[in-house]
Amino acid sequence: MSLNRRHLIQSAGASALLATLGQHAIAQNQPELLRIITGFAAGGTSDTICRRVGTQLAPAYAKTAVVENRTGAGGQIAIQFVKSAAPDGATMLQTPTSMLTIYPHIYKKLAYDPQVDLAPVSLGCVFDFGLAVGPSVPASVKTVPEFLAWAKANPMGANFGSPAAGSTPHFIGALLGKSGGVDLKHAAYRGTQPAMLDLLGGNVSAVSGPIGDLTQHLATGKVRILGVSGSKRSRFAPDVPTYEEQGIKEGTHSEWFAFFLPAKTPADIVTRLNAALRTALAHKDVVDGLAGFGLEAQSSSPTELADLVKRDTAKWAPIVKSVGFTAEG
Repeated sequence: MSLNRRHLIQSAGASALLATLGQHAIAQNQPELLRIITGFAAGGTSDTICRRVGTQLAPAYAKTAVVENRTGAGGQIAIQFVKSAAPDGATMLQTPTSMLTIYPHIYKKLAYDPQVDLAPVSLGCVFDFGLAVGPSVPASVKTVPEFLAWAKANPMGANFGSPAAGSTPHFIGALLGKSGGVDLKHAAYRGTQPAMLDLLGGNVSAVSGPIGDLTQHLATGKVRILGVSGSKRSRFAPDVPTYEEQGIKEGTHSEWFAFFLPAKTPADIVTRLNAALRTALAHKDVVDGLAGFGLEAQSSSPTELADLVKRDTAKWAPIVKSVGFTAEG
């Protein structure tokens, strides 16, 4: 056997051994179970992205992935749970931006510091909000200004629900009311879907929530979407004008959902999970599945997500002050 051939065979054997050892190392580091924690009820957009992405993370990142809905305190319970979890990559938080960028401005005391207690991993999706009205609002009301005028003339119906107190859709609803000079009473729910059930039952006049949560109910014939919060019309509701088109510039806001691990999670675990999430969020089944709920799949690096949290936290400070809402921490 020639030296070159012997060297080639030995190199190939070494490569195979290294590959085997690498796979063994990955298997050793792979969590048996990944718990994906969301602070909102099953059936809503937050729950949906967890389940869609979770199907792609097992066995790519963990042998098994399960979603846990730890509702309560407007998403705070879930964040506190992940904050206290072991930093071993086996417990991951999925949360909307509000709990991280708005809550620090409305609670005197939070049981967590978004920029200290969590390790950013990746963005998950971006989306717009909408305002839907139900059976208690006359069919003649077709725009947001018309709803505000109706609410002003009918104080008993001047209300709206949102997924949580202090959430982005809560503030958008308050800003809409402020623009029309009407005090819209706010009802906080544990997710958008419970609010939509009350809307269908006539117990609340309107709901400010993620566009995907609203479009799901259009088939009932009892729900109408009057406006959307994006800078341009949503591809999920192309016939619905934006708030800005209706003369309400204060209502232009979008939101994102993102994934986090407990602080002090080793960098190699964050990197490995980020790679798995990027792959999952680019998968056609995930992209198409999220689109069915009005969500645009989008990933990021951990650094990009950390910067986004900082920027949005600064953006919401003057908005919260102008609305004047505070909560007991």
